[in-house]
Amino acid sequence: SMIRHKYSIIVSARVSFIFINSFFANFFRSSSDINSSKLTSNSIAIMLKEICEVYHLTLSEAAIISFLHNNPGKDTAADIVELRGLKKSNVSPAVETLYQKNLLDRRQDKEDRRKIHLSLTRHARPIAEDVERISKEFHKEVFSGLTQEEIDAFYRINRKVRENTRTAMERRELK
Repeated sequence: SMIRHKYSIIVSARVSFIFINSFFANFFRSSSDINSSKLTSNSIAIMLKEICEVYHLTLSEAAIISFLHNNPGKDTAADIVELRGLKKSNVSPAVETLYQKNLLDRRQDKEDRRKIHLSLTRHARPIAEDVERISKEFHKEVFSGLTQEEIDAFYRINRKVRENTRTAMERRELK
């Protein structure tokens, strides 16, 4: 469909990437759909690699900094795994490395001692600002040639697809 071809990713100016097309890539019939998915993923990885090279970070570390910067109140490793879609096996060592680099602080939850809250230190602020700047540039490039009405429709459609996907997954987990 036109939506699948024209709107293959969701990118917000705050680097909250949700790869709906990657999730459904195996269900597409056309190789151009799969190639579009790969192109999108590669473009985002290249964008983050710029940050990684400058600040000597892994992609997971850059994604964690971006996530914590852009999602106030969502500040645990479990939040990052669930909402950012990173693997727990990647998040735990990345969090530890960021802590060792003095880019993250850890604070135990007062009510649930098993829960550790993460926050960016002042040393992480320039990294988060650079991620945001590069994200805005990328957002502008990805949506160039589209009207504001088309961009708004894109976000509405993707929100609905995310909700439907979440509902479908929850329904299957209950079986």
